Amino acid sequence: MKRHGVTIAGSGSYVPERILTNADLEKMVDTTDEWIRTRTGIEQRHIAAPDEPCSAIAAEAAKRALTAAGLSAEELDLIIVATFTGDNIFPNTGCYLQKRLGAVNAGCFSIEVACSGFIYGLEVGANMVRSGGYRKVLVVGAEKISSVVDWTDRNTCVLFGDGAGAVILQQAPAGHDFLLAAKLGADGRYTDLLHTAAGGSLRPLTPEMVAQHENCIKMEGREIFKLAVNAMCDASRAALEQAGVAADQVRWVIPHQANQRIISSVGKYLGVPEEKVYVNINRYGNTSAASIPLALDELVRSGQVERGDLLLLTAFGGGLTWGAAVVKW
Repeated sequence: MKRHGVTIAGSGSYVPERILTNADLEKMVDTTDEWIRTRTGIEQRHIAAPDEPCSAIAAEAAKRALTAAGLSAEELDLIIVATFTGDNIFPNTGCYLQKRLGAVNAGCFSIEVACSGFIYGLEVGANMVRSGGYRKVLVVGAEKISSVVDWTDRNTCVLFGDGAGAVILQQAPAGHDFLLAAKLGADGRYTDLLHTAAGGSLRPLTPEMVAQHENCIKMEGREIFKLAVNAMCDASRAALEQAGVAADQVRWVIPHQANQRIISSVGKYLGVPEEKVYVNINRYGNTSAASIPLALDELVRSGQVERGDLLLLTAFGGGLTWGAAVVKW
């Protein structure tokens, strides 16, 4: 079977208008700006409006990516949405996004691997373009995490924000491939470390569960830290080796923006200078599947990424899942 090339034709991102600062959180729960900043690196996060679902957030990022690629929504063959905060359990959020965009010729599906979702989506989307069956694919990481946050839990509510990032993957001449290598992984033994306790078929929601916030994010931060750093570093090294790229050849490491300490540790253990590890967690918090494409689009639009630059993307999320990708912009 002929293998087609694939390129990123454009990127886009979006965050909701409302900003929730650490000072605002001090008035909501027993916490302080200093505590949040020193332990997480977060100073503020964006929060979607009540009538702004995940698909609406995704649509804004997607429109900007389409504009950057010089394409119309009708030209899309496929839509892939990475999210764990979709509009509904079903239909998949890709269908809601299709409706908002008017992408009437696209197939649609969603990927639910939490914070690792965008890397999973890139790998799937790139392979579908390589197969020749799809020429123009939209991959979006989008989250409305504020809808599943327990705003009385000071250990989790300070961490998360809403937002979206998107790229357009487009068929290119054979031999041209933006995705040099990817390594995906998971370990289901740790499902209880980062999850929602109820709301699916395992434990369908009851009024009592909602009253106890069991449909909201639960996290064991201490246990996750070491697992996250090890998994992100191992996946990154595997992807770099597969691509034949040394860490010092990478222009930017773009890690999932979960926690400043995790980000710093990943850069340190990979031997990448601090100034080459992109950080924007201070402005957005943890936006899960949106964090890497949001950061990528910021770098592109600010002129800090040029064609031919090598990028290392790496993430870790609930599942537990993880992944890394070496990208040639």
